[in-house]
Amino acid sequence: MTLEILTSDSLAPLRHGFFTRRGGASSGVFSGLNCGVGSSDQTEIVMINRARVARAMEVAPENLVTLHQVHSADVVHVTGPLPERPRADAMVSATPGLALGVLTADCQPVLLADHRAQVIGAVHAGWRGARDGVLEETVAAMEGLGAARDHINAVIGPSISQAAYEVGPEFTEGFLADDPDNAQFFADGCEGKYQFDLPGYGLHRLRRAGVGQAEWTRHCTYGDSARFYSYRRATHAGEADYGRLVSAIRL
Repeated sequence: MTLEILTSDSLAPLRHGFFTRRGGASSGVFSGLNCGVGSSDQTEIVMINRARVARAMEVAPENLVTLHQVHSADVVHVTGPLPERPRADAMVSATPGLALGVLTADCQPVLLADHRAQVIGAVHAGWRGARDGVLEETVAAMEGLGAARDHINAVIGPSISQAAYEVGPEFTEGFLADDPDNAQFFADGCEGKYQFDLPGYGLHRLRRAGVGQAEWTRHCTYGDSARFYSYRRATHAGEADYGRLVSAIRL
């Protein structure tokens, strides 16, 4: 099966993609294009999957750069292949021939580009990273490489949607303590629970940071098991592990 790659006109003509799980070599609960080296999938199979992504991005496998993601607001500047994966959740680069990749399974993968300055970014933004400012930190790091924030286009890829993201009152209270206006990202759920709009919150933070354009592809990872991995869906199903989707961009 060939790879399925979702793209955005606002990032074109830069080579980029939000890869679905289709077209990979993994099997079982990982069936498809699992690119998570931190999963319990067979390492050699994950490497085959990552090589397929690198080929699609037209880079050597070592030039598909990923991170040891820790739900932080930390950003690294990448200028070449990395011997080890830094503990961070975002990358920026102005170096041609490098593909910046982030791994997700419900969290937001965010790809950014300033076409004029030829500066790109890639972010893993779960609720914690987004709340702690990883999106704003990435925009600032891109500025440090010559980008202008009002020239930056940002696209949020497949993420868990509000209808599938139930949270408790203590979760909601933390966001409201940050800013009462965050109430707009919560809807009433069942039995005192709430439904959190993670992509809506990400778009809000990006737009407040002053990017020129921000959008979400409007794909829900939880609701489409044929195309996307989902940590929450795997948890609800009692599965021991789950695959990781990759999203990447290059100059």
